[in-house]
Amino acid sequence: MKGDRVEVVVDVGDGTRTFEIVASKAGRRVETATVRGVVEVTEVTRTGTPVRTARFMATRVVAIVEHPLDGDDEPEERAARSRRVAAGQEGLGLEV
Repeated sequence: MKGDRVEVVVDVGDGTRTFEIVASKAGRRVETATVRGVVEVTEVTRTGTPVRTARFMATRVVAIVEHPLDGDDEPEERAARSRRVAAGQEGLGLEV
C-alpha cells in the first residue's frame, strides 16, 4: 500500500549507507526477497508487476527494516470487516 517502505542498511567499507525504497503510489506495495546471495527489494503494482527493483549483495547487507503502512484498525478488525456478507446473501454454511 502507498506508504509502505523498506530501509536497507549496507556496509560500504568505511561505514554504512542507508537506502530507502517506498511504495510511491496507491495500491503499490514493497516486497523483499533473498535469492542466491542477493537481497532484492521490489516495488510492485496490485497485479504483481514490478515497477522498480533494488538489489544488494547479501554479504554486505547489515539490516533490513520494514515499515508497513500504519493502519487505524487492528489486522483482525480489517479481516473481519472484509468477510461481511451483503444483505440478502446467504452463506454456504462453511465455517472458517
